Amino acid sequence: MKKTVAVIGAGIVGVSTAIWLQRDGHDVILIDKAGPGEGTSHGNGGVLASCSVMPVPGPGLWTKAPRMLLDPNQPLFMKWSYLPKLAPWLMKYMRHANADSARRRAAAATSIIGDSLSDHLALATGTGAEKWVVPGDYVFIYNTRADYEADSFGFSVRKENGFEWELLEDQAFRDYDPIWGPQMTCAARFPDHGRISDPGQYVKDLAAHVQAQGGRLVIGEVSDIAREKGVVSGVRIGGETIACDAAVLTTGVWSGPLAAKLGVKPPLESERGYHLELYEPSVMPRSPVMIASGKFVATPMDGRLRLAGIVELGGLDLPPSRAPFALLEKQIRAAIPGLTWKKTVEWMGHRPSMSDSLPMIGESPVVGGAYMGFGHDHVGLTGGPKTGRLLSQLISGHTPNINLAPYAPDRFH
Repeated sequence: MKKTVAVIGAGIVGVSTAIWLQRDGHDVILIDKAGPGEGTSHGNGGVLASCSVMPVPGPGLWTKAPRMLLDPNQPLFMKWSYLPKLAPWLMKYMRHANADSARRRAAAATSIIGDSLSDHLALATGTGAEKWVVPGDYVFIYNTRADYEADSFGFSVRKENGFEWELLEDQAFRDYDPIWGPQMTCAARFPDHGRISDPGQYVKDLAAHVQAQGGRLVIGEVSDIAREKGVVSGVRIGGETIACDAAVLTTGVWSGPLAAKLGVKPPLESERGYHLELYEPSVMPRSPVMIASGKFVATPMDGRLRLAGIVELGGLDLPPSRAPFALLEKQIRAAIPGLTWKKTVEWMGHRPSMSDSLPMIGESPVVGGAYMGFGHDHVGLTGGPKTGRLLSQLISGHTPNINLAPYAPDRFH
C-alpha cells in the first residue's frame, strides 16, 4: 500500500531511507533543520568501514581510559564541566566494556555494516551520486608487530564475523605504500572496503535524487509527531502540521527529545568527533588508513586528505577544543615525514553514541507508524544504506532478512 512518509533528518540514514522508500513505491517528505548532509554526514571519516565492528568499550577500557584522559597525546578528551551530566550515561556505557558485550555488539553490527560497499553501490547507482563511491582497501597501520598483536582480541572478533585481512610487514608494507614513516612497520590490509570521496556532497546528491524522483524537501525543525488513535497522522513544524501516514526519526544525536515523545528514552550521548582537511597535500595515501597509535583515520578525498578521529565527551553545546586539532596535525606530521599542504579546514561534529553501542532501528513501541533509525556511533556512513533499506522494508510491510531484535527501540522502553 502506497504511503506518504515523513523522513526527519537528511543525513546518510535519512536520505538512504528516503531513496529506498521511493523505490518501494511511497511518497516521501524529507525534513531537515539545516539541509541535507550538513551535520555528521558531512564531517565523518569517509570510510566504508565494514570491519569496524568492535565497539569503543572493549575489554580493558576501565584501565585504559583514565590513563588516556591524563595523556594529552592520546585520542580521548573530556570537557570536565560536562561530567556530572554525562555520568549516568557513562556508567551504562562502561558496563559494556567486557568481552561478551563486545562480541554481541560485533555480531549485531556486522549485519548492518558488514557489506557496506555493496550497500552503498546498491543505494547510489542511478542517482548521480555513485561517482563518490570508491572501492578499495582499508588498512590498519601499526608501529610494530607487537602493537598489532596487542589488538588480537579485536582481530579475533573480526575473524569470527567473517572478515579476512592480509598482514603486511616491513618491505611488503613499504611496497604497498611507501609514504609512511620508518617507525611504521606493520599493517593489516582489509580488501573489499571503500571510501566516499566527498561525504557531504554525496549526501546532497542523494537528496537531490530524492527530489528529482518527486520527493519534497522541507527545511525546518520537527517539534512533535501528530497522531490519531495512537497512529502517526502528521509531523509538526512551527505552527504547521504536515500530514503523513508514517514518520521516520533519523536525526542522529539530536533524536532524543522526539524519541521520548514516541515512548522511548534512548541512552544517547555525543561522542564529539574532530577532523582536519589538508588541501592539496604533497602526497596522498593509497587507501584509507586507521593509524592505530593515534586512533584516527586518514582518508584520501577529492583534492584533500581528511584526518578524522578523536573522542571528546562534552555534550552538544560546548565549543570545540583546540587540543584535538593540534593532536591530529602532530600525529599526521609524525606519520608522513615531510608532508606539506596548502590549506587546513577544521570541523567538529557529533557522533550519536548509544550506551550499548548499537543503533536503534524499528517501530516505536507506543505509536504506530513511527519509526527510528539513529545511534550508529562511529559507523553511521558505513551503516546508513542498510539501515535505510531495513526501515523501508518495515514501513512497506516486508520482513527483513536479519534479526532486528538487537536494535529494537523497545529495549529502552
